[in-house]
This record gives sequence, structure tokens and C-alpha cells, in this order.
Amino acid sequence: MKPLDLGTLFDTLADRNSPTVVHLERPFDVAPDGGTAYTIPDLAGLVRDLAAGIAAAGVRPGQHVAVCKPNHWDIMLLACAAIRIGAVPALLSDHLSAAALRILLERLDPALLIAGPDTGWTGRTVAVRDLRGSGADPVVHRRPDDAPLIVNHTSGTTGVPKLVVHSTATLIRRLADFEASPMPLLTATRKDVVASAISFAHGRAVTWTPSALWHRPRKLLIVTGDDPRTALPLFTEHRPTIVECLPATYVRWQNDAAARRHGPFRDVRLFISTFDAVHPSTVRGYLAASHRRFPLWLQGWGQTETGPLTLRVMTRRSVDRRRLRPTTRHLGWPVPFRTRLKVVDPETLIDLPAGQPGLILARTGARCLGYVAEEERWHSKVDGRWFHTGDIGLVDRLGGVRLLDREVDTAPGLSCMEIEDLIDDRLPEVTECVLLGSPGRLPLPVLTTTSGRLDEDAWAEAVADLPPLGRPVLLPEGDMPRTATGKVRRLELRGRLAGLAAGHGSGRWT
Repeated sequence: MKPLDLGTLFDTLADRNSPTVVHLERPFDVAPDGGTAYTIPDLAGLVRDLAAGIAAAGVRPGQHVAVCKPNHWDIMLLACAAIRIGAVPALLSDHLSAAALRILLERLDPALLIAGPDTGWTGRTVAVRDLRGSGADPVVHRRPDDAPLIVNHTSGTTGVPKLVVHSTATLIRRLADFEASPMPLLTATRKDVVASAISFAHGRAVTWTPSALWHRPRKLLIVTGDDPRTALPLFTEHRPTIVECLPATYVRWQNDAAARRHGPFRDVRLFISTFDAVHPSTVRGYLAASHRRFPLWLQGWGQTETGPLTLRVMTRRSVDRRRLRPTTRHLGWPVPFRTRLKVVDPETLIDLPAGQPGLILARTGARCLGYVAEEERWHSKVDGRWFHTGDIGLVDRLGGVRLLDREVDTAPGLSCMEIEDLIDDRLPEVTECVLLGSPGRLPLPVLTTTSGRLDEDAWAEAVADLPPLGRPVLLPEGDMPRTATGKVRRLELRGRLAGLAAGHGSGRWT
């Protein structure tokens, strides 16, 4: 039996006598007085209370319930509660701009918005903390596996995010069910302490929640932000053995003095990264911070529309600086028996042979149902059972995938992502490097550094053997525009820089 119903997930786990105790960095926003430690039966009761509150607000089966609140795992509890009564939760990050949020709410037309701070939405809205204590548990609603289950939005690095609709069949049976299966070294056991510091409004949280709990780990640690002063004490106290973070969070914690002094990662046997590319230096640093003999790093590549498409396991040796250009751009291999990939010419869409770069297309049973209120856009990205990822890369003769760039961010004759990796590896003070291509000028490096300064001699030495680049632009870390998952909003960044025209890519596949 696998976790096939999110509405009753915690009841099922309680019936299985799950011993997991959940420890929070801070109390839930839906239960500010509830403390920071929960058993599985506690969580089951909280979901029932939230379901009663949503039902009392007049929500009916099939209607959208939008959730837009500060990042916390209670976003998933609200999603489970809405699913329990037959509604379709739409999880929206509170990092969205006011304009983008308004557009998404107009597309959704939700029966109810559960919100944190004021969103400016004129429809029916309930504050997060006002949902509990609204009466008896409503009747559990069951839906067909192929019916809409949940809506998540894409990162939105190139504009207004897309609203992605998934079903039980695509998201739970194909993804969470797979991840809930035991895999040696790569899944939790009852001895593990599993930690997550991700954006809980995004699709990864929907599959992580049931699969992580299904393995019944000893503890689950929930971190809501990337400030090491508030996040890492939880790790120091409970010593995680499996850690999953946003790549940008890993970077922020990497050089933290407290992390080095107290060793919160010393017991970690498995690090996991999804959402965005991760630099070799980051992987190297965390694997070195673990005191385990053979710690592993699991990197997943995929999209909100498809779930994970490839997996790669890295070791200390595979990212050793002494190797020739160790790379994390090799994304591993398609998920066995679940994913197929091919590469086509971006202009003609004709299949390309192994080793030749082009637009990557994916075929998977986990492909979403479509986009809310953007049917034409959805149909432009599908070709039969194939989905246009919008990523440029190649598949080698052994089936391994190498990512070069997003199509919209390409620059002729080079891989922006690979050069960003090399600069990060060669200049430890660089915390972010973004390379922006623009017709008629050299690719422009935009950097943030730990000191806010850049040594020009060190820069010249670091890029001496690379293709010609423009003079670097240095930004304060707070001025680098980011999504809720830590990705740089490259389109917005491009618009902030004077004289930088549109990129080389068509943007057709965004």
C-alpha cells in the first residue's frame, strides 16, 4: 500500500503507527501556539481541523482554493485539507510580485484565498490563522485518479509563472509512489533524520511530503528560510542524516562560520538538490563537511510539468578539483522505466543524433494535465506524448544527459551555465555568477561576492582561458532578483542593466 490519497495521508500514516516526530524551525502559521514538535497523529488532527475550516468557508468539491502565505510546511497541510474535501488547492509563493499574483488569481478564480499578509485580492479571503476550530471533520471526498488534484506554479524566471495542473495519476502514482519505494542508500530508513529546506509552495513539496513520511524516518526537520542563524541550530540539535535544500540555500550556508564550528552536517549521508543547477564547489564543500566515509549527493533534474527526468549520484571523487573540469552539468540518466528523452533541432524540430546539442524533449507518464487558463500555450509545448522542456543540451551515446543552457538564455559558441560553474569554482568569493548573452556584444558576467568587491587581477586570471567576456558587473546580493526557489530572474536582471538588449534565444519554449 502506497500513499495514494493526500487528503487522508496523515490518517493512513497514523494507522500504520508511524513513529516519526516532526521538528519545526518555527511554529506553523496555521497554529502559532502549537509549538515546534508534532507527532503524526497530531498532524492528522490538524489537517482535519483545517479541512473543517475550509469547508465552513463554503468551498465545494472541484473548486480552487488558493494558498498564498509565508513559506512553511503548513502549506502542504492546507493542501491536504483542501484535497480532503474535494477541492483543488493552488499553491502560490508569497515571493510573487503583486502584479504576477493578481494575474494568477484571475486565472484561477478561486472560491477561497487563504492568505498571510494582505494580497489585495477582492475575492473571498480567509487569514491563515482563522481556519481552525470550525466544527466537525467534513466527509472525505474521493476523486478519480485522472481528475485535477493540485495546482503548482513554475518558477517564473522569465516572467509570469505558469499554473501547472497535476492529478493523482501523474503526481502521486508516478512520482511519490516511485520515491516511496525503498532504494538502497537513496531513501530514508527508520534510523534516519530527514531535513528539508525548500519552497513548500512548489511541486517538489507535494511529492516529498508523502514519500519522506512513508519511509517512517525517526525525525523530520522542517526549515522555512535560508538564514543560517535560525536554520542551522535545528540541525545542530537533531543531526540530520539526509538533507534536501534549495541550491541557493546550500550556497548561503556553505561558508557560514557557525556551520563550520558546530558541524551540523557531520552526520549527513545523503544530500539532495533539485529546483536548479548546483555548482561543483557547493557539492564538494558539503561532501567534505560530512564525517561519513562515503557521503552521496543526489541531483535531480526536471520541471514542474514533468517531475524529475534524470538522476545523478555524485561522490567526493566525481567533483574532485584535481579532475579535469569536474561538472554538475552532467545530469545523469533518465529515471529508469519512467522517462524517455530525445534532442531535436530548435528550428526544425528534427531529431538529432547522440552527442549533438539541441532542444531536449521528454516523455513521461508524470506529465501534467495542462496549464490553467493558458491552453494555447500548453498545446504549443507538447508534441503528441513529448514535452518541450525549453532546455538546450545533449544526450550522449550512453544515454547520459548534459545540460548547456535554457533556450531563452543561450549564447552562440558557449555554454553560459558551464562558464558560470568554472568562475564559481575558480573564485571562491563569488557567490553568484550569471552570464547574459546579448546580440552585438560580449556575454556579460553579473556577479555577487562575499565582500561586495572583486579583485580584478584574480578575475583576469580566472577567465584567461575562457571565451571573451564583457567587463563584469558587480551587484549587492540583495539586488540580485530571485524567485522563491532561489533562481535568478534573468529576464528581470537583464531589464535592470542599461543597454542590454534581448537575448539570443527565442523564448518560444518558456
